Formats: sequence, structure tokens, C-alpha cells
Amino acid sequence: TQSTWGFSTNRVTMSKINSEFLRKSIEEILADAKTKNRGFLETVDLQIGLKDYDPQKDKRFSGTVRLPHVPRPRMAVCVLGDAVHMEQAQKLGVDCMDTDALKKLNKNKKLIKKLAKKYDAFLASEALIKQIPRLLGPGLNKAGKFPGLITHQDNLADKIAELKSQVKFQLKKVLCLGVAVGNVGMTDDQLRQNITMTINFLISLLKKNWQNVRTLNIKSTMGAPKRIYG
Repeated sequence: TQSTWGFSTNRVTMSKINSEFLRKSIEEILADAKTKNRGFLETVDLQIGLKDYDPQKDKRFSGTVRLPHVPRPRMAVCVLGDAVHMEQAQKLGVDCMDTDALKKLNKNKKLIKKLAKKYDAFLASEALIKQIPRLLGPGLNKAGKFPGLITHQDNLADKIAELKSQVKFQLKKVLCLGVAVGNVGMTDDQLRQNITMTINFLISLLKKNWQNVRTLNIKSTMGAPKRIYG
């Protein structure tokens, strides 16, 4: 199942999670980050443990949801662009590559792996997106980073902001998932809204909804995990 929904943060299918407990856990994470001041903007992740799912037999789900507050403002994005998008990306100070630069990688698996590792996400012009399998092979796809599409009607800055606001779920071979839902620079309320929306969306993707959830934890990059369910 593949879906992209913009959920309302107020739609609560989260009755299984004690809202007071969630609020307290968020407060503790933010207070810990402030006290320890680790010198970088820590990401807050939602860690999910699933149950009663067989990745071998059951249909693997994937889906993307756009959150109200950008979880990873420093997320590294690269534009694989035609002349128009290359110019726009350069003006925005965003890394970009054209067809010639991609051809120079010469389908070298090591170089493509390095490229996939360097960036969190990619956007590609309409003219280029169809050529990516031919130019790069399956490398970006394998890394779960196949580029999103940009057209000349799109505003590139808005597209990048949208990408930075997205959470992507993709069940692979293991029953543990982790997604970035915020950062320690956010307010309690912004984090709560992002976490609520992410969980609501996850539940909508699962075959048996809450019955497929074993545990939910939230944690900052360097902080201790806080169990909020299970």
C-alpha cells in the first residue's frame, strides 16, 4: 500500500497513548537536551516495534506524510537537474548535478553508494528522472532515496521545504522502524503535533492498526529512549 496524506494533527486515533504521559516524555527530552547542550541540533526520532507482521508474506507497506513542522531543517538535499533547475538550485545554494555529472559516475557502484550516503534525499527534473535507472542503475532506489519529481511549474524552494517536512515509512525485512519526527529546537507543542500526526499515519498504514504495534519510543539523537506505548 502506498499513500501520501496530510493528516490533521487534531484527529486523534491516539487514544491508546496517554496524552499527559506523552507531554511529560517530550518535556523530559527537551529538558535533557538543554541541560546537556551537545553542541548540535539533535533530531527526535520515533522508534517503532511491530508485531504480527510477516515481511516475507504480508504486503510491505510504504507511505509518506507531510508534517506541520520541519523535523530536519539541516537535511541534505541534492537536485539532479536540467538547465532550469540547475540555475534555480545554484541561486538557492543547494547542491546539484546535471546529466554530464551523473554520466561521469559511470555506473560505478561505489561512487553511487557514496552519493546516496552523502544526501538525505534527491529531487530530479522531469527530463532526468526517466534516465536515472539508465545513468545510475538501481543504487538510489536500493538506498530508499529514489528522487522526487520537480517540474518547471514547481517552486524549488517550496519543494525542498516539503521534502524536509516529510516522514517516509517503508517496511523492509525487519519489524523495527525509525523516523525523524522533530528536533530539540522545537517547542513541546510542535513536537507533540508532529508525533501525533506520524503515529496516526502509521496506524492507518498497518493491516490491523494498533494490533500490529508492539512498542513506540521517542528519543533524541544522544538521549535515552522514552517508552510512550507498549
